[in-house]
Amino acid sequence: QVQLVESGGGSVQTGGSLRLSCAASGVQYVAYCIGWFRQAPGKEREEVASIDSLGSTTYGDSAKGRLTISKDNAKNILYLQMNNLRPEDSAMYYCAQTRGQTLIRGKPLCEYQYWGQGTQVTVS
Repeated sequence: QVQLVESGGGSVQTGGSLRLSCAASGVQYVAYCIGWFRQAPGKEREEVASIDSLGSTTYGDSAKGRLTISKDNAKNILYLQMNNLRPEDSAMYYCAQTRGQTLIRGKPLCEYQYWGQGTQVTVS
């Protein structure tokens, strides 16, 4: 059973930076999708950034240019470096992972089955 534990959230001022971490345990898959999502009160959950099972990264429109996703494969830790934070970045941030790899005509299909408990980011 995969377990995901996020850390690194907190309160920062506008323009500040944070680095979120997601430690994964129990991973038995060689290839999988993993990503960061966020949800603010009263809003739908949105994908912030992800790495698919072939290693390609994708960023949501709100993240481009300010947020960077990376992964330490040896340690099974996913990171999200967040710079130039804005109040609209305030949300609960979750990491999620798929159960292995699914390819549709050679392209990854990322349907996330494992979710962490989240870490709160507040920008004021």
